[in-house]
Formats: sequence, C-alpha cells, structure tokens
Amino acid sequence: MTADQHLLPLRSKHSIPIVFGAGAAIGVLGGMIGLGGAEFRLPLLIGLFGFAALSAVILNKAMSLVVVLVALPARLAAVPAAEVAARWPVAVNLLAGSLLGAWVGATWAVRMRGATLYKVLAALMVLMAAALVVTHTTTLDSLALPLWAQVPCGVVAGFGIGVVAAIMGVAGGELLIPTIVLLFGVDIKTAGSLSLLVSLPTMLVAFARYSRDGSFTVLGTNLRFTLVMASGSVAGAALGGLLLGVFPDLVLIPVLALILLVSAVKLARHP
Repeated sequence: MTADQHLLPLRSKHSIPIVFGAGAAIGVLGGMIGLGGAEFRLPLLIGLFGFAALSAVILNKAMSLVVVLVALPARLAAVPAAEVAARWPVAVNLLAGSLLGAWVGATWAVRMRGATLYKVLAALMVLMAAALVVTHTTTLDSLALPLWAQVPCGVVAGFGIGVVAAIMGVAGGELLIPTIVLLFGVDIKTAGSLSLLVSLPTMLVAFARYSRDGSFTVLGTNLRFTLVMASGSVAGAALGGLLLGVFPDLVLIPVLALILLVSAVKLARHP
C-alpha cells in the first residue's frame, strides 16, 4: 500500500442518503451529456468523502464498472445488434491497445507517490474537459485514413485511452466515442455502443491489476458505500437521460467543463 493511503481513513462514515444523493447528482450530470459521469465522481470521492487518490481511483473504477454493466443492455437495445456486430473490427482494433494500456496505467497508478498521482489526475481532468468541449461543440468528421494507417493509429489511441481510463477509474467513453468517429468513420450513436464494448474488457483488465495491490482492500472495506453510490449513479443517469436536450449544449458544456477545471485545480493543490 502506498504511503498516502494511511493519511486518511479507509472507511467512509457518511450516511446512505448523502452517498446515494452524491451518486445521483453525478449520474444526472453524466446522463445529460450521454456519459456515465465518472470523471465528475472522482474529485467528489477525494474532496467530499475524504479518500486518498489511489483509493478514490479504485472505488471510481468499481462504480464505473457497475454503471457500464447496467448501461450496456439498454444501449445495445437502442442500436440494432447487427449494426454493432458489423463493426467488430473497430472494437478489436482498439482493444488491441486498450487492454495493454489498462494494465500499464493501473501499474503506474499503484506505483506513483500520492503527490504525483494527484497532479496526474489534475492533468487528466483538464484533458477530459477539453475532450468534452470538442466532442459536444464541434462536428466530428472521419479522418478517412487508409487501412495501413488506421490500424496502428487505433492501437496507439486504444493504448492511450486504456492508460487514462485505468488511472482515473473511468470507462473512457469521453475519449473512445470521438476516437471511433474520427478514426473509423462510425456514426456517433453506434460509436456510443462500441465504446461500451471496448470499455468493459478494458475496465476488467485494470480492475484485475488493481486487485493485486494492497490498496484494493479499500473496496472491501467500503463495499456498501460503493454499491449505494453506484446505485445513485445509475438512477441519476436515467434521470439525466430524460433531461437530455433540455439544457442547450452552449450552456451546459461550458459549465461542466468549468467544473472539471476547478476540480483539476483542487486536485493539483491537494496536500
């Protein structure tokens, strides 16, 4: 277990309504933009609930896994299975990089000093804010790369996304969806379903790597906390999905990006 894990209590003392409500709020934020909201959950785990960086990442990964497992059947029902199956080479191409990236990212996270991990998380928050703005305020068109360039680019992109997803404990849809659209020319709706198919095995690999580290005990210690917050996230995401389009992207996206940037500053300054 890394040194910073001893600085804060491993077990959350917050009441179930607060934990569920926090998860629901995160779910609503994510649901309004068609994502799981894990990037917003991570700073909350650190700032509000007092978990050290690595513990927060592991808990966030567990909750993200639950949210993806719940969202996958609903997402596949919304997009014809044949349409998703026809794009299986895209998923395989990205998985060729993301599985290795997830293992490497989780390995780096457990070996980092606490102070370093906070700064890395802050930098990745800025990356997520940028991806959020680009994805939702610009029209993404395929780069129309030839196959000989498309395949290695997919592997490299998958590796990078796997690293980021493992270190932050997120599913990675914020990065996977624009990557699938840009590199492979897939429509954004199908790209959303493909991203879940890539995310699930990628998350399982990162989870397996974290399970080998002593810090993984935080999950067993806070199992009820994890399940309650994950349930709140699922419920909130459903509500957020109903609110999809209620708030104009020109208003909503800058606000959410600002939340991520403020969170990044706070993480960077974390003692």
